[in-house]
Parts: sequence; C-alpha cells; structure tokens
Amino acid sequence: MPINTNKKSFSLSMVSTPFGIKKSNRLFVIMLIVLLIFMFLPWTQNFEMKGSLTSLNPTDRPQAVNATIAGRIEKWYITEGQTVKKGDTILFLSEIKDKFFDPNFLVRIKEQIGAKENALQSTRQKTEALQKQIGALQDGLRFSLNKARNKVQQNKLKVQSDSIEFVAAKTNFKVAKDQFDRQVKLYEEGLKSKVELETRELKFQETQAKLMSSENKFFATKNELLNAIIELNSIEAEYLDKISKSESDLNSTFAYMFDTEGSISKMNNDFANMQIRSSFYYITAPKDGIVVKALRVGVGETIKEGEDIVTIVPEKPELAVELYVDALDVVLLEKGDEIRLQFEGWPALVFSGWPNVTFGTFGAIVKTIDKVSTKGKFRILATVEDREGHPWPEQLRIGTNAKGWSMLKTVPVWYEIWRRLNGFPVDFNKDFVAKDIKTNKKSKEAESEDDEKK
Repeated sequence: MPINTNKKSFSLSMVSTPFGIKKSNRLFVIMLIVLLIFMFLPWTQNFEMKGSLTSLNPTDRPQAVNATIAGRIEKWYITEGQTVKKGDTILFLSEIKDKFFDPNFLVRIKEQIGAKENALQSTRQKTEALQKQIGALQDGLRFSLNKARNKVQQNKLKVQSDSIEFVAAKTNFKVAKDQFDRQVKLYEEGLKSKVELETRELKFQETQAKLMSSENKFFATKNELLNAIIELNSIEAEYLDKISKSESDLNSTFAYMFDTEGSISKMNNDFANMQIRSSFYYITAPKDGIVVKALRVGVGETIKEGEDIVTIVPEKPELAVELYVDALDVVLLEKGDEIRLQFEGWPALVFSGWPNVTFGTFGAIVKTIDKVSTKGKFRILATVEDREGHPWPEQLRIGTNAKGWSMLKTVPVWYEIWRRLNGFPVDFNKDFVAKDIKTNKKSKEAESEDDEKK
C-alpha cells in the first residue's frame, strides 16, 4: 500500500518546535547571561543622608531680630529684601507701660536722687552731732564720777574723824560719869562740899552734851557718806541712760542713712535702666545682611518683650550642608571624608552604586560630627570643599533641601543584593578600621606609660 506523504509532513509539523518558542528561548538565555554578567559588575556601597543647606559659622545663619522691651510700632525704616548694615535702624517703638509714659521720667528720677542725697547729707551731719554728743556725755560721766568719788572719799575720811571724836566723847563721858559718881559718894560721906559736887555735875553734863553732839555729828556724817554713794550711783545711771538714748538715736540715724543710701542706689539703678531702656526704642540690625521677612507688620501694633520682628540673613554666608545620619551608619564616617551631594532644584542623574556614571552631583568634605543624636539621628556638617575642584552653584540659598551619599567599599552586585536581602550593614572600610585599631593601640600605650610614671 503506498505511503501518503502529505500525512507524514503534517505529523512532523505537529511535533516540531515552533519558531516563536525558539526565539523566546534564545532571548531568555541572553537575558540570563546578561543577568549573570550584571551580578559580577562592581558596585560601590553607600548610605544615604538627607538634610538642608545651612552655614558653617553660626553668625552667618538666619537670625531673628527681637524686641528687648514691649512697645508699640511707630515707624518702619526698612523694607523686605533691603540690605542693611550693622547698626542700621529697623523700626521705632513707643512705650505701652504707664510707668514710663512721662516724657520727663529721667528728670523726675534725677530730682528724687538729688532730694535723697540732700537728706543723706543731713543724716550724716546728724550722726556726727550724735557722736559728738555721746562723746560729751561720756566725758561728763567721767568728770561727774570722779567728782562724786572724791566726795565719797571725803565723806569717808570725815566719818573716820567723827568716829574718832565720838569714841573720845564716849570715853570722856565715861570718865566724867565715874568722877561724878565718886563725887556724889564723897559728898554723901561729907568729904566734899556741895559746890564741888555741883561743879562736877556741871562738868558731867557738859561731857554728856559733847557726847550727844559727837554722836549726832557722827551719824550725820555717815548719812552724808550714804548720800554721796547714792549720788555716785545715780550719776552713773543718769549718764548711762542719756548715753544709751543717744546711742539708740545714733543707731536709728545710721539705719535711716543706710536705708537712704539703698534708696539712692536703687534710684540710680532705675535711672541707668531707664537710660538703657530709652536706647531700645530704636531696634537696629545686629549684623550686616538682608531683611528677608517681617514677622510683624503695620504701624500701631503692640509687641511683647523678646518677640521676633524681622529675620536677617547674611549676604554671602559660608555655606555648609547639614545632614542627618542613622546611628547604624554614623560609625562609617569621620572628619575629612568626602561625600556626594544632590541639591533640590538642580537636575542630576544619580546611580549611587556607580558614581562614575553619575552626573549633576557635587562634592563636600565632612567637617564635624555631633556626639549626641537628634531624634535618633546624628547631625553632620560638610563644607563646600571639593577635591575634584567642582564648586557649588552660586544660586544656592540657606534652607535648600539636599541629599547626600557616602561612598564606601566596592563589591560585586550579587554580594550587595545578598547583603540587603539579609539586612546586613555595609562593609567597614579596611583603612578606616586599621586607623581605628592603630588609634586605640596608641591610646592604650599612652595609658600604660602614664601608669608606669605614677
């Protein structure tokens, strides 16, 4: 039976590979080869930072000019966008506190100070007079005491004299009494005449009268001595009372004088404060720059103490970029490292892993790294220095957003993908690690030398 060739061709066509599938297989193989080649391409590890432009010098950063005192805006002397020099007047304020409404307030304080100074001078003269009075009283006390002591001493001597006379009178009285008694016995016996008895009796009475006179004189002298002692004590008490009163007046005068001096000092302080306050009516520019924004507008508005009025920026600040780095990446940076920057508003094509094909970015050098984090990130400042000699655009302004990259070790693409899939950190730079180890070694050697010296 003859074979049907048409059927055989149809069967072969049914089991053969279509042309479209062959083309897809070739394309897949090519893509796989390209992917394998791509996996072994070099990739520069990096980490990203975000921030904005600022100034390296704090005095070149935007500064708000505030009001030192509360007041009402009376007149503006500048407009927004105007260039000002340090000391140029920005605006004028008037008072809103009733204490300072009087235009002659300084003159009034000066008059009060003059009156207080006159009162102080009078008080000082009074203290000098009281001190002289106290001195005179002390001298009078010494003189009166000496006089009274002399009188007491004289009375003591007089008492001694009168006491001796009194003793003598008592002795004479006793002798006269004995003689009279014997004369009476003799008269009774008839041995003496009555005339002799009467003569003896008269003499006895005279002796008795002298005794009574001496006794009275003695007691009178003793009373005079007691009166002199009492007078001595009363003189001392009287003078001490006068001196104490004068000293009390002197202390009160001193207290008033010191209080007056304190009042004068306070008034001088108020006078100086008011003089300084009057200089704050005119708000001036603290530095050269451009007025970029008026925070308070209009005339007649009141402002509080310390309230911001305008913002001034320097005309040509020393620009720097302020970037914030994660705590995981900050250990990979140190002062002097170069980073790449992209500024907002300047077109750039960035391939972070292939810096050689990136364009539109600018270089910068890390100047400082904060030791303390800010909301979990560390701040770095990088300046315009560029080792490749590409300057930053002149049109950059403070506050422009920026993005930065720090270029690290170069690794294959497959390694970088594997690292990111596993969440591993970027590789440490060997030079950086070696430098850190060397620094630690030197510090340990220095510490050991210090311990040996101790």
